Amino acid sequence: MNQKYANLIDRVKASVVDTILLIALMYVFSGILSSFDSVSNYVRILLFVLLFFLYDPIFVSFFGGTVGHTYLNLAVKKEEDISQNINFLNALLRFLIKFFLGWLSLLTVPSNNRKKAMHDKAAGSVVIKLDLKK
Repeated sequence: MNQKYANLIDRVKASVVDTILLIALMYVFSGILSSFDSVSNYVRILLFVLLFFLYDPIFVSFFGGTVGHTYLNLAVKKEEDISQNINFLNALLRFLIKFFLGWLSLLTVPSNNRKKAMHDKAAGSVVIKLDLKK
């Protein structure tokens, strides 16, 4: 089987889609919270931090990718078995490395044949292009 891996441009596009979605969700949650009289700032901050830090790991581990990945027909899978999603802890590790290294991690995508970023190497994941013609 000749597997196609996601290139840098597709991965950046997926990231942009996810960023727009997160901003929209934060706006919606902010509107919902403003309808309550006494929601402390602590609760607001906690909700937004959880949304930001758990969105990617939950979607990657349970669904094989975020909304951005799905929109672009990409999936995050285990490197050794692309039929399986990575587990939550690996997805969290992947996200945290991506978060702290930022774009530097993505710049390593073109440097290898599986187009793995630094955060993929650390988590044992690959980002593949899905063949929807099956």
